[in-house]
Amino acid sequence: MRALRILLIIVVILGGLFVIVDRVAVHFAQGEVADKLKSSENLSVTPDVNIKGFPFLPQVAGGSLDDVEVGIKSYDAATGEQGKTIRIDDLEADMKGVSFSGDYSSATASSATGTATISYDELMKTAKSQPTDIGLGIRAKVVGLSDGGNGKIKVAVKVNGTVAGAIPIDRTVSVLSTVSVVNNKVEVRADSLPSVAGLGLAEDRVRTITDFQQVIDQLPGGIKLAKVEAAENGVKISVQGSDVKLAG
Repeated sequence: MRALRILLIIVVILGGLFVIVDRVAVHFAQGEVADKLKSSENLSVTPDVNIKGFPFLPQVAGGSLDDVEVGIKSYDAATGEQGKTIRIDDLEADMKGVSFSGDYSSATASSATGTATISYDELMKTAKSQPTDIGLGIRAKVVGLSDGGNGKIKVAVKVNGTVAGAIPIDRTVSVLSTVSVVNNKVEVRADSLPSVAGLGLAEDRVRTITDFQQVIDQLPGGIKLAKVEAAENGVKISVQGSDVKLAG
């Protein structure tokens, strides 16, 4: 009986030591992956990396991690225009089936899904915010973007001018718009045109103001836009990808 008790104590101690070693190892690995990701993506701040699943060491022995969560607070994505980027906030990605090299210099996930946010102020950089002639002596520009409810964006458009040299116009109208992903771009398109269109303005001229697209390119690891939806603080984007590189 005493021998059994001693054996159980030894098993408990060894089990505790294994847990400690396992947690130390996973903490080290998380730091290594985070540093490599920061370097490969030229991030200004080290990302958060959380290797999930227990125990960790058997996963290492198998050369693949089941589930890795990555959090990037701020990321400047390419826009397709030379020298111009757009800031993506709070990117959180869930990587599945991550294979890696022994020194963590390279790591690739078989699949990845995630979410992020583009603030309305950031998206405004794409909208037509300079006064533009839309015909009949009227100029228009976008002066604000906000949540329109039910997944829509509210586009505030200021119009002013003098119709036929006699009728002055100076007002701001709101347009509810649908936001969607089109060819890896965030597209904002008015559901219906503002009332100024009733003056006989050509629809395509009005839409040069109300409608616009923003390219979102070169996201971390090669993930791509999957879905977008207007929310309270900005456009919520969903991303996905396969063979996504965390490092290397």
